[in-house]
Amino acid sequence: MAVDYTVIVIYLAGMLAMGWWGMRRARSKSEFLVAGRRLGPAMYSGTMAAIVLGGASTIGGVGLGYQYGLSGAWMVFTIGLGLLALSVFFSARIARLKVYTVSEMLDLRYGGRAGVISGVVMWAYTLMLAVTSTIAYATIFDVLFDMNRTVAIILGGSIVVAYSTLGGMWSITLTDMVQFVVKTIGVLLLLLPIAVVKAGGFSEMKAKLPTAYFDPLGIGGETIFTYLLIYTFGMLIGQDIWQRVFTAGSDRTARWGGTVAGTYCLVYALAGAVIGTAAKVLYPGLGSPDDAFATIVKDELPVGVRGLVLAAALAAVMSTSSGALIACATVANNDIWSRLRGAVRPSGDSDSEDAHDEVRGNRVFILIMGIGVIGTAIALNNVVEALTVAYNLLVGGLLVPILGGLLWKRGTAQGALASVVVGGLAVVGLMAGYGILANEPVYYGLLSSLVAYLAVSLATPATDAAVLAAWRERLAGRGPEAASQPVPAAQ
Repeated sequence: MAVDYTVIVIYLAGMLAMGWWGMRRARSKSEFLVAGRRLGPAMYSGTMAAIVLGGASTIGGVGLGYQYGLSGAWMVFTIGLGLLALSVFFSARIARLKVYTVSEMLDLRYGGRAGVISGVVMWAYTLMLAVTSTIAYATIFDVLFDMNRTVAIILGGSIVVAYSTLGGMWSITLTDMVQFVVKTIGVLLLLLPIAVVKAGGFSEMKAKLPTAYFDPLGIGGETIFTYLLIYTFGMLIGQDIWQRVFTAGSDRTARWGGTVAGTYCLVYALAGAVIGTAAKVLYPGLGSPDDAFATIVKDELPVGVRGLVLAAALAAVMSTSSGALIACATVANNDIWSRLRGAVRPSGDSDSEDAHDEVRGNRVFILIMGIGVIGTAIALNNVVEALTVAYNLLVGGLLVPILGGLLWKRGTAQGALASVVVGGLAVVGLMAGYGILANEPVYYGLLSSLVAYLAVSLATPATDAAVLAAWRERLAGRGPEAASQPVPAAQ
C-alpha cells in the first residue's frame, strides 16, 4: 500500500499547491467568484464535468449498478441530460446576464424583490450539497487509511476549504481540471476495463446475473421519472452549476463546452453501472451496494493503479464539495448578508478601491461556511436523506420562478415570491408527512409552486415595462460588464 499512499499524498499536496497558485490570480470579485468570466472551451468543459460528477455519481453510481445492473446508470444519466438541456437552451442567456448568483437573476427579471427569500432556499440547497460531499470523505479515507470518521471528514474538508478560501473559483477551476483528468484515467480508462475482465467479460456477466440486470428500465419507471424531475431539473437551476456557467468566456463556450461535459456525463453514467454490475458478479453478497466501489478497488486492482483509482474517487468528492462550498458562501454573502445589511451593489464588477475588501469578504465567508459544513457533516450520518432534502427544496421552491422568468414575460415578482414560499413550505410539510425519501414531496411541491406562480402572476399587475426592457438588455449581453474590454479566453 505504500505506493498507493504516495499517490494519494502527492495528489492532496497538489490540490493545496493549486490553491496557492490560484490565490495569485484572484485579485477582484469577478476573478475570485467566477474566474474572471474568461474560461475557454477546454477548461470550461473539464471543470463543468468535474463539479456535476461527484461522490454520489461515482461511488453511488457504482452502487446502483451493483443493485440494479445497467439501469443503475439512470441517476447519473439524468444529471447528464440536465446539463445538456442547460447548455443547449439556457447557458448562453445565463452567461450574458453577467451576475454572480441565481437570486441576482431573479431580481433583474422581477424588479429586485425576490433576492433574500430565494437566496435562503438556494443557500439551504448548496449547504446540504456541500455537507453530503464532505460526509463522503469518511468512506474514502476509511478505505485508504482505516481512519476514524470524524478525523476523515476534518482532513478532507480542511483541504477543500483551504484551497477554496485561498484562490476562490480560480483555485477550484484549476483543481477541477486535475480532478477531471484523474477521474477519466482512474474510472473510465483503468477501473472499467479491469472490472469487466475480472468478471469474465460481458458474456460471463450475463450468464451469472438475472436478465433484469441488463434491462435498461429495470430500476423502474417511477424511479426514472423521479430522477428526471430532481436531477435533470436540478441541473437547470442550481447555484453551483450556474456559477460555472458564469465563468464561460463566450456564449459559444457556454453552449458547446457544456454540451461536451453533458455528453461525458452520459458515458460516465454507463461506466459506473457496468463497474457495479461486474462487482455483483465478483462479490454477490456485499452488505451494502455502496461498498461495491471500495471493494472492487481494494481487491482487484494492482498496486499503484489502486492508488490512482482511489484518488479518482477522492477527486470526484472534492470537485462537488468545493463547487458547492463556493456557491454556498457566494449566496450567503451576496444574497443574504449584503442585502440584510442594506449594502447591495450592482451586479457588475467593482473597479473601486474596495475591490480587495470584496475578495477578502468572500474569502471570510468561504472559511465560515466551510467550518459550518465540516461541523454539520460530522453531526449527520444519512447522506441520501440530506441530498434528497437539498434537491427537493431546490426543485420544489425555485424551479418554477427561475424557468418562468426565462420563458414567460407575464410572470411577476409577486408570483415568483408566492411560488418560492408555497413550493418550499409544501415540500417541507410533505417531507414531514410522507417521509424524506418519498416521491410525493417533490411531485406535489412542484405542482403547488406552479399553481401559485400562475395564479398570483395573472392576478397582479404585469412587471414594469422598464424592468423588462432592462432585463432584455442584459439577456442580449449589453449589461454593465459587457461594456468593458474583452479578455482573451483561457484555454
